Amino acid sequence: MSEEEKEEEEAEVPVEEELLLPRDTMLSAGIHIGTRMKTKDMDPFIYRVRPDGLFVLDVKKTDERIRITGKFLARFESSKIAAVAARLYGRAPVEKFCEVVGATPIIGRFIPGLLSNPLYPNRIEPSIVIVSDPKADTQAVKEASSVGIPVVALCSTDNDFSDVDLVIPTNNKGRRALAVIYWLLARQILRERGEIPPEGDISQSIDDFEVKLVKEERGEEEV
Repeated sequence: MSEEEKEEEEAEVPVEEELLLPRDTMLSAGIHIGTRMKTKDMDPFIYRVRPDGLFVLDVKKTDERIRITGKFLARFESSKIAAVAARLYGRAPVEKFCEVVGATPIIGRFIPGLLSNPLYPNRIEPSIVIVSDPKADTQAVKEASSVGIPVVALCSTDNDFSDVDLVIPTNNKGRRALAVIYWLLARQILRERGEIPPEGDISQSIDDFEVKLVKEERGEEEV
């Protein structure tokens, strides 16, 4: 990244805004970097478009939605929260998130009927579902909606809100970005539950939430 690009990205968040993480940490993780496509649904969360065609998300709105989602999820019994990640980069963040907050992870291929088929022996009945990408996790979104389970979704600029009840705007394809978002969400839930102080941290680091790749696994595109 050139110095000019770095200066532009540092200007994405006003210095006076107090975020859940230092703005440099959030920007270096790339949580604000979207795709070269945007949907009408995501328009309110887009800050600008870069010269290279990438749409940039408003980090302050991401921060606001993490606070809202943390407060909302804290109301649910831990075991009744299910978090879904089909893509490789979301799997470790989801596993660690579920470990920290006591939720149920659903990683890899989503088995049809897991939520909607009462005859499926391994069916689960969560009260709320979090998906890492509504496109990659479309089966989970559809099934949750069909049985009346609210859906929280991590959405990039190319996502729409079909069957989604609460959106967290973020880069949902980047390895570090997903780790940061799930770490922030886990910490916010525990703060809202009173399990850690209002300004406290969890014992796990962001690195603990990030997927560790071996060379042959590096084929998945990262934005």
